[in-house]
Amino acid sequence: MADGSNAILVGGRRGETATSGTPRRPPVDLLLAAVAAVFTVAQLVLVHPSMGLGWDETVYVSQVTTHHPAAFFSAPRSRGVPLLVAPVASWSASTELLRVYLAVLSGLGLYLALRAWRGLFPSHVLATAGAFFATLWVTLFYGPQAMPNYWVAIGALICVGCFLRALRGEPGRRALWGVAAGAVLMALMRPTDAVWAAVPLLLLVLLRRHWPLLLALAGGLAAGGVEWVIEAYAWYGGFGERLSRASEIQGGLGWNFAVDDQMRSLGGRGLCRPCTGSIPNPLVTLWWLALPLVAALGVAVAVRARRTAPALVPFACAVTSALPYLFMIGYAAPRFLQPAYALLAVPVADALWHLARNGRGRWRPVLAPLVALALAGHLAVQTAVLVGTVNRNVDSRQDWTRVADELHRLGVRPPCLITGHESIPIGYYTGCSSGETSGNNGNTTVAEIVDTASRIPVAAITGPGGTPPGYARDWTPHRITDLSIRVAPPG
Repeated sequence: MADGSNAILVGGRRGETATSGTPRRPPVDLLLAAVAAVFTVAQLVLVHPSMGLGWDETVYVSQVTTHHPAAFFSAPRSRGVPLLVAPVASWSASTELLRVYLAVLSGLGLYLALRAWRGLFPSHVLATAGAFFATLWVTLFYGPQAMPNYWVAIGALICVGCFLRALRGEPGRRALWGVAAGAVLMALMRPTDAVWAAVPLLLLVLLRRHWPLLLALAGGLAAGGVEWVIEAYAWYGGFGERLSRASEIQGGLGWNFAVDDQMRSLGGRGLCRPCTGSIPNPLVTLWWLALPLVAALGVAVAVRARRTAPALVPFACAVTSALPYLFMIGYAAPRFLQPAYALLAVPVADALWHLARNGRGRWRPVLAPLVALALAGHLAVQTAVLVGTVNRNVDSRQDWTRVADELHRLGVRPPCLITGHESIPIGYYTGCSSGETSGNNGNTTVAEIVDTASRIPVAAITGPGGTPPGYARDWTPHRITDLSIRVAPPG
């Protein structure tokens, strides 16, 4: 029987020359490119490019744009997303242009991530893995958004794929550079997520004593995270202090069973905090429950075929990357698990092809149609959730635009300051700075706000059922949508 490293390459050697024994791979894998292209088009069609920026997006984009003051940058965030959007956001205020740019970039990222696995699995398996990941509503929704989690997923796919190629002894240094590049991308976007995803790789490389691979992996993580560490000492009092503050903002990291919270968020909730309410319809959550089981089947298939590592390693990395978001925080957001979904897609795709092609006995004629039917149903459910999610977010972000327009009418124009309820996104849409005296985004004091009000327009926003801050109770009140707005008298 062929050993694991050879057996898994059967599908990838058709272009091999008889004289040199070296595979001649085309510069572009058309099947993988087609998946990436369809993913890009689907984003532009299903996720409106005109959809306004979300709360977190306004924080990231404001760091590099010249059209808006920079919002407060809290401890858990890192500078990868501002760097990603800078080529467009640094000179253009067009949300549509930014969405198109990110959609194209995310399609290119998916293609490169899948190419990192060439030689480990046949193209049709990789294309299926890419299609599965790309058709999840959470992937389509966040692909064209200025958010970090999709890019952690892409970095994880690149890093793990190249890691496996380097581990099996691929000649040259290309795989090692791929490991470093994937690790840099993950750490630039979210350093802590990068470490969690890389834990199995670090353990395996130490076990194998593959020092060049260890250098590429650890060096990539360090290079991607160095800015976050430097910023920790410059602004937060040290590395430990920043980690502590980040944990505090995230509700205090520790034992928190959030599996049910993640399930509640699957119906299209961008952030489930506090995560109350019922779990969505079983049709919406079924894929999520089946995902680890099908992935485990993919690992079992790989073990039986004596090609364990290419399926088991991404499975292990998916587990470690998901652990903190399933068992260590007290809330949920679907995007947190994107790296796990991307890594599980590989053994899932292998399992699906095994079921469709290798059924036995009386089940053999019906397994392939059943797999196709299940995937069609899954696609329909994901599309339905995506459409509802997009519509809700378009409406909520239009509310911020209406509030900003009304604030302009009231004379609150740049330079200006917004404080209180949803001050960060409303401040961005209004073109004002934002300030909070307490909470996760606390960055100013009451005295500073009062002093600012003597020089430029200041508005204090109170949400439904809230009470205005003491310093603003004698300011002129106004009602905009369901918000109470108090504008400071001219200085």
